Parts: sequence; C-alpha cells; structure tokens
Amino acid sequence: MEGSIIAILLFGSNHIDLITGKKTTTIRQLWKKPLSTGDRLHCYWNLISKEREKLFEAEVIDVDVLKFRNLKENDDLAHEEGFCNAQELESEFHKLYPDIKDDSLFQVIRFRKLPINKWEGKKIDEKEQISKRADNLFDIGKFNASVQCYSAALRFEPNDVYLLNRKGDNLSRLGLFDEALECYDKALKLDSQNEFIWNNKAIALLNSNKPKEALKTNNEALKLNSENILVLYWRGFILEMLGRYDEALEYYDKIIVIDPNNPDVWNARGNILTEMDRAEEALESYDRGLEVCLDDAPDASTWNRKGNALMELGRFEEAVKCYNESLKLKPKNDIFLSNKAVAYIELNRFKEAMDCLRKALMINPENEDAQILRDECLDNL
Repeated sequence: MEGSIIAILLFGSNHIDLITGKKTTTIRQLWKKPLSTGDRLHCYWNLISKEREKLFEAEVIDVDVLKFRNLKENDDLAHEEGFCNAQELESEFHKLYPDIKDDSLFQVIRFRKLPINKWEGKKIDEKEQISKRADNLFDIGKFNASVQCYSAALRFEPNDVYLLNRKGDNLSRLGLFDEALECYDKALKLDSQNEFIWNNKAIALLNSNKPKEALKTNNEALKLNSENILVLYWRGFILEMLGRYDEALEYYDKIIVIDPNNPDVWNARGNILTEMDRAEEALESYDRGLEVCLDDAPDASTWNRKGNALMELGRFEEAVKCYNESLKLKPKNDIFLSNKAVAYIELNRFKEAMDCLRKALMINPENEDAQILRDECLDNL
C-alpha cells in the first residue's frame, strides 16, 4: 500500500503463541508516527542479541489508541497481550515504561500474519525455525510450550515423521498417553521400520498401565534391531513390571555385554536382584554402577540403593556411609534421611536416628515411616 509504514516489532522469546498463531494482538506505547490499517510489520525475537530471529511479517488490520487508565482496567485486552488479568498488565507495563501515567497513550495493534510468499524482507524457513524452538523447549523440560510448537510445525508438513514422534514424546511427558499414541501410530504408518518410534509407543503403553501391549509393541522394535540398547533396556523394564524378573535380568545382562560401562543398566540390574532377594549380587551391581559413572555427576539414588542393599545384608555401618553420600547430593531428601535413621536404629544409635527423623519430618511432615520410627526411637531413648 502506497505511503504505508514498515515497522519493526520486537518480542521476547517467551511469546510462544506468536508462532502457533494464537497471538495476533500487541500493545505498544504510541509512537510519534502511529500505525494504521494496512501497515507492514516485521516481527523479531531478541532483536538486540546474537540470538536474533525473524518470526514473520504481518499486516496491521486494526489499531485502537487508548489511555493507560483504560488499559489497566480491561481484562480482555490483558488476556490478548498474554497476561492473566489487567492487574498483571499494569504491573508489567510500569516496569517497561517507568514514566507511565494514566493519560499515557498506547496503541492496541491487531495484525494478520502474512504467508511467506508475500513477505517483502528476508524469507526464513518457518518450519525449521519452529521445530528448532520446539526442540530447545523440549530439552529444557518446557513440555507444554514445546508441544504447541511441534503442533505449529506440523501445520507446514503434517506427515513429518520426526515431528510426529517428538510431539508424541511431549504428550507422553505431559501424561497425555492416548494422544501420544495417536502421534506414534501416525508416524509408524509413514515409517514402520523405525525401531525408536516402536519403542516410544511401547513406553507410552507401559505408562498407560498396559504392560502386555507394551511388550508386544517392544517386540516390533526388537525385530528391527536386536542390539539397540535403548530397546533392550525398556524390554527389561517392561518385563520387570510384569514380574518376569529372570527374563528382565537376561536383557540387562545382554546390554552389559554390549555396553559394560552403562551405569543405568547396572543400577537397573541391582534393582532386579534386590527384588529377587539376591542382595550380594545386587550390591555388586550398584558398586559397578557407581564405578562406571565416576566421570559423570554422582547419582544420589544409586548411593541410596546401595545403602538399602547393605541394610539387607546387615552391614549397617557401611549403609550409613552410603546414605551420607546420597545426602551430600540431596540433603533435603526425607526418604534418604529415614533410611539412614533405620540403619542407626539397627546399630542402637537412637539419638542419631532421632536427629535424622527430626530433619526428615521438617522436610516432609507427612512421612509416615519417619513418624513411626520416631515413636520407636522415643521408646528407646
């Protein structure tokens, strides 16, 4: 449009609704040359940083000019801008605009995202950008946001197997297993030879409390690659959930032949042997698990499990040392403290046990085991 303004709008990277298409409104302090319907917007994330990314181009479809006093009373506009309510908008705007007054003027800009073939500036690969953002969010555990991004990326290519699988992983992390299974099934129709997707489907079935179906699905992954450590690990875990400990142990042992330096498998093996009342062998597995992860961050849970195995063997002093190691890493874990208290009780060191239990109950007053053990200690002090 002749005479129209080309404006740059900056957004923080937390505005996920921009790329999913949900956000089509923004509120900005009135500029010297206000925007009008038909003006072109070039929208960016993090413009002043090295992480600058172009989001899209858009056309202004409506502009209202309001005083701040009207904005801070309008919950509907606050919601459009991404706030919970007008009170939150007011608080944030005071931070953004320190000199703001009730009569300060703001533009409420509504826009329409333009298809990439109508952009005037630099083109980007929108699908790639959104997928990358989704992967980053997934990696830092922001699963609600990442699943929105994967859904947005799939609008560009609904049959992208990678995106379907990753969206399924997201939904599984959110506990939405039926929706995750739909994603995996669609991906498998497109690529039935992908052992990783079969395995992910098996995990979702297991988490849906369908271990028998999970095992059948894991069979499909195993047929494709009987040496895949991830597939073997989850097969062992599924068999463990089914109470088939001997078979589970066989699969963990097979992994150890392939990868003897896998601490997770040594620990899983120790757990199985504990369930089978083979405490000495369990202890050897936990020791091996600790030994092979020396190059990585120590694992508090492994120290705790080793302590439990030593308790089973009546080696209480050694158990206390293991619980001490676990508590160095997680000092506010009430379960570890309760376990340490049990070891002290077995050693008739009731005062030290009571100290552990007091700490455990301060952290978690609902710890029933600690409550019962505390009463036992009181009877012996």
